[in-house]
Amino acid sequence: MAKVKKAARGKHRWIGFRYLEGTISRISCEQLFSTLLSEYSWKLFDLKVVDEVPTGILKIPLEQYKDTLLVINSESSLETLTSSGKIRLVRHRLGLE
Repeated sequence: MAKVKKAARGKHRWIGFRYLEGTISRISCEQLFSTLLSEYSWKLFDLKVVDEVPTGILKIPLEQYKDTLLVINSESSLETLTSSGKIRLVRHRLGLE
């Protein structure tokens, strides 16, 4: 089967975030985003503790990026820190490498 070409995969953004209310498991974090972002497509990639704060990366389609940022930042337990079209840059900025 032929590999899907890059242009056909669609553009997306990687959003770096942190959880502000203690610790959270990956399953709990996915449940939180399922509730918050029920209208959007998303995927949780990284979730690690950096300086005792759970920090992670979400993948969002480009056309949903601005709306998703507003929803995430409206939640008191979450804060977005950075975003980019390249996961490598987000990982570097968050210290997740």
